Amino acid sequence: MKIFKSVVAYFILTLSLLTIQNDVFAQKNTDGHAALVELFKEWRKFEKPPLLNGVSNYTIAGFNMRQPEFLKLRTRLSQIDTIGWPIKNKVDWRIVWAEMNGYDFNRQILKPWQRDPAFYKLLYTERSDVPAHEGPTNHMAIDLWKYSFPLSSTDKQSLMSSLKTIPAFNSQAKLNLIGNAKELWIAGIRDIQTQSEELADILNKPGSANDAALAEVVNNAIVSTNSLVSWLEKESAKKTGPSGIGKENYNWYQKNVHLVPLTWDDQVMLLKRELTRAWTSLKLEEHRNRALAPLPLANTPEVFNALQEKSFQSLLEFLNTQDILTIRPYFDSAMRAHKVDFVTEKNRNFFQITTAFDPRPLYSHFYHWFELARMDKEPLENEIRRSPLLYNIFDTRNEGLATSVEEIFMQAGAYDKNPRVNEIVHIMLAQRAARGLGSLYAHANMLSMEEAGKIHSDYTPRGWMKTEKKLLIFEQHLFMRQPGYGSSYIVGKYLLENAMAEVAKNVESQNKPFSIKAFLDQINEIGCIPASLSAWEISGKDSWLEK
Repeated sequence: MKIFKSVVAYFILTLSLLTIQNDVFAQKNTDGHAALVELFKEWRKFEKPPLLNGVSNYTIAGFNMRQPEFLKLRTRLSQIDTIGWPIKNKVDWRIVWAEMNGYDFNRQILKPWQRDPAFYKLLYTERSDVPAHEGPTNHMAIDLWKYSFPLSSTDKQSLMSSLKTIPAFNSQAKLNLIGNAKELWIAGIRDIQTQSEELADILNKPGSANDAALAEVVNNAIVSTNSLVSWLEKESAKKTGPSGIGKENYNWYQKNVHLVPLTWDDQVMLLKRELTRAWTSLKLEEHRNRALAPLPLANTPEVFNALQEKSFQSLLEFLNTQDILTIRPYFDSAMRAHKVDFVTEKNRNFFQITTAFDPRPLYSHFYHWFELARMDKEPLENEIRRSPLLYNIFDTRNEGLATSVEEIFMQAGAYDKNPRVNEIVHIMLAQRAARGLGSLYAHANMLSMEEAGKIHSDYTPRGWMKTEKKLLIFEQHLFMRQPGYGSSYIVGKYLLENAMAEVAKNVESQNKPFSIKAFLDQINEIGCIPASLSAWEISGKDSWLEK
């Protein structure tokens, strides 16, 4: 009996000690995540470069000067113990880790300030449909779309102050741009030329035409920008090197920065498969619909505007009544604010062609604007996820989900009353797979940007990428500037659909119904983080990231 009592007492004591240890451990975990948030704030402050002559310092000396501080930040991150943390907190740690890797990769390999003239574009007239500007962007970007004209006194001073930095920044560009990436260099000249045109257009906006002070600042910026264009054109003859980063660098970047568990070869196989599937699905859909009348083209502004209105109402009603997604009150206005303008038939690019037949497939991709409206109106409490992630790390999540819902909405029945619209969804998927495939070969330096564009053009059904060349140039240039962006639409789609499959399998094993609405709502609540992290957090399944 005494032995029994002793054993019982031993177990009680052991359990008490374990309880105390667990309480201490839980406190340690809480403190650890708080420390991560503080480190994140310091990291973001550091990431913004100091000024040199009033503009961001992207000189070699500037980066060398900052390197010791960066190494300290990275060491502090590695010393944070995440053992025992809930998955959502481990995801936060991984976000900070990926951003620091992105900084280091840009510093050592991508070097947009040395290789990419488009990096020195400062003026942006439209908001990107993803959380931040697409592609490498300097820290002094002027978002003209945030200003309303006529300018208030405060906005006028703010805009003039920003525009005054353009000459100094252009001067630094001529010192920093020592890279030898031929195609990046030549394609980037167009971006700087565009800036000159956009600067001139400021003086055509309401309240600006007779503003002498504003005109002086704008004209100085134009003269400086034109001087940079002339210098870039003169230097372009000396450029002979490749623009792609090569397979080895691509694989490291995807794994350690964008957190994609697929190599270059994996992505080539995936995009080939999706391209094949899109083409065959299109042909089978065309066969199924062979007795139906073709979709009419909206070839007048009046018909096109009526079609858009009908599409807005139809899509939102479908999402709401069919339990696809929780609709926020501001979703309607968010989408309408970015409706497509009418373009005459001979001048339409790929996306304008699709909307002239039926805007809903493209407006499904405009899920982007739902996400940005959420960020504006319902920002996350989580500080690490509240603002846009750096270095386009969000690409697989935002572009992947927007691409995925095109097919999800179709499969859920959005176009059952008009099956010809399904054909457009397959065509759009083929276009995204073809352009991403071309970009992969370009980054491996196996094809030029022009040759990559030929894959993009030739493998888009119905010749819809051959009608207007500006979109083709813009997209292939962006994908060369930002490794992995071209494939992120399909790669992200795959990763998120894989997460959906895991969740569906899990609920089915519990004899519960799968809810696409619950799935999409949870993805939205997690925030705009890499698709692999979204998948990890929503499925709870052990991930390669854990290892």
